Amino acid sequence: MRARCYAETWPLRTSFVISRGARTHAEVVVVELESHGLQGVGECTPYPRYGESVSSVLAQLEPFLKEVEAGLDRQQLQARMPAGAARNALDCALADLEAAESGGPRAEPSSLTTVQTLVVDEPEAMAGAARIAVADGVKVLKLKLDDRLVLERVRAVREAAPEAQLVIDANEAWSRETLIDRCRQIAELGVAMLEQPLPADDDDFLASFPHPLPICADESCHTRADLERLLGRYEMINIKLDKTGGITEALALAEAGESQGFDLMLGCMLCTSRAIRAAWPVGAKVRFRDLDGPTWLARDVEPPLRFSGGRVYWD
Repeated sequence: MRARCYAETWPLRTSFVISRGARTHAEVVVVELESHGLQGVGECTPYPRYGESVSSVLAQLEPFLKEVEAGLDRQQLQARMPAGAARNALDCALADLEAAESGGPRAEPSSLTTVQTLVVDEPEAMAGAARIAVADGVKVLKLKLDDRLVLERVRAVREAAPEAQLVIDANEAWSRETLIDRCRQIAELGVAMLEQPLPADDDDFLASFPHPLPICADESCHTRADLERLLGRYEMINIKLDKTGGITEALALAEAGESQGFDLMLGCMLCTSRAIRAAWPVGAKVRFRDLDGPTWLARDVEPPLRFSGGRVYWD
């Protein structure tokens, strides 16, 4: 077994703006494994919100690459390495190598629906982006919002795309003082789900009022260890491999979350098609899929996944 890791920078086709700021590049870390002429590849996106950087992830990976070369497997990795971006890249590389050894990865199903994200912008601009998306066949729009012009933006998108299903992601930007009224107002506008409105360390407030629409935990949910705390606060969890630390825990989280009554969402970071392929086994298990990360890139890995009409195709 030979293992290595390295960083890549992928320019975006346009700025990606959320409540925390704007990004113009996707910074990823790649793990490559080779054994008996077969390869396994994994990718992660370090996220500063969780104290990660490209340099910290590379440093975290280095000693574990040596352990993998010496025989460390996926199950042992779960106990030896904490959940996060670094473990994700290594876990997915090991899973990819296992798939190669058994004849190649299987895409089941061959395509998945995905939301199309509308980044934070003025109401008219978000409405224009919504018109373009639905004209291409997109059925579910995900609105990134901060704490400004919330209802104006939602109304503008709803008017531009009256038949589309809308979900909102506030990325922890809202406060207790406005949340109850906003939940009622966006539910009246037909929003299907609200993702992470409050900071993760302030989400106990979610248990204090009845929700007029489902609320989804993103920053508040990383692994199965979080589920007990989320009961009574959220109706849904967003599973991302960069949070779970790879496909191994992601599949376990999906099973445990469903058994405890949570609806499921599969999400991604700004990433290449490698990361979406790695998450594919979770795709058939969830209600919502946010897999459009590669569509924001100016160019993608070869071969890329194909995105069309609100679906992502493995071919």
